[in-house]
Amino acid sequence: MKSTSIHLIRGGLLLILIIFIGVTGYHLIDDYPLVDAIYMTVITVSTVGFGEVIPLSDGGKIFTSFLILGSLGVIAYFISVFSQQLIEMQMHFHFPGHNQKLNLKKMENHVIVVGYGRNGQQVVQQLINYHEEFVVIDQNHELVLNHPNNFIEGDATTDEVLEKAGIHKAKALVTSLPVDADNLFVALTARSLNPSLKIISRAANESSEKKMKFAGVNSVIMPEKVGGAHMATLVAKPDIVEFLEHLTIHDIHSTQIFEIMSDDLPKSFLNRPIRELDIRAISGANIIGFKAPDGSYTLNPSADIPIINGSKIFILGTPTQIDTMKKFLTEKYG
Repeated sequence: MKSTSIHLIRGGLLLILIIFIGVTGYHLIDDYPLVDAIYMTVITVSTVGFGEVIPLSDGGKIFTSFLILGSLGVIAYFISVFSQQLIEMQMHFHFPGHNQKLNLKKMENHVIVVGYGRNGQQVVQQLINYHEEFVVIDQNHELVLNHPNNFIEGDATTDEVLEKAGIHKAKALVTSLPVDADNLFVALTARSLNPSLKIISRAANESSEKKMKFAGVNSVIMPEKVGGAHMATLVAKPDIVEFLEHLTIHDIHSTQIFEIMSDDLPKSFLNRPIRELDIRAISGANIIGFKAPDGSYTLNPSADIPIINGSKIFILGTPTQIDTMKKFLTEKYG
């Protein structure tokens, strides 16, 4: 609809330009008064077929011929775009999900969030902060009506609803339903439709974790367990918690932990030791972790570890420091 509006504005401007050219032409060629020049332009552009207000000279006739030919295309373009705009407005009014379906068909490499409760809302908020595309699936009819964009009403344990959410093109699925059994069924259905999908699930009971892992869930999060551990740490080691809160993902200006894949670095760095990146000297950031292609992690890695294909490094720094590092590496080695 936004694209159609742009075309409508463009068509309107072209129409105004044609009228301006016509008025100016009749005024200069046959010395028409302003009102007569406007009238002559309108009846010519609209091709209604009335006679001339003042007899045209040969130059006026030639000008009129070109004005008719030029205006035909502009008028046709304006009418077609205007009609399309009216149709889309009617479709949006009578079928609120029409534009949503068009947007979902184009979406790929997005995140599917199942359940829009307290946890689901937090997930969506963080995805927005990270500028990630997402689709929410929830069975609350009123909720979906109040959120026409990127919200789907339905049961996420069914193939049809997940396919509607673009499961085959999604990169991850987060299921945060209140009942563990429901999350388990969602995970099983999603894994059968997209074997390479990253699945993260909420769990209320520790006994559910093993079952979810078996069902293909990559990560299981227990909010109560995480919250309890956090509160206990606040009592026992408050300074550590305060320090870790500086490494937050909520504030884009704070110090954060970033991950950089080997593919994001200049190819000339492959198979070379970490020390040659010289990240601290360039930007002030620090390498605090390394992930090998086999999935193993090394904290505070040695400067001699080589950056191999498929590996990943974890860097502690501010967004400004990371941008400085990427810019320097790209300009010097890219």
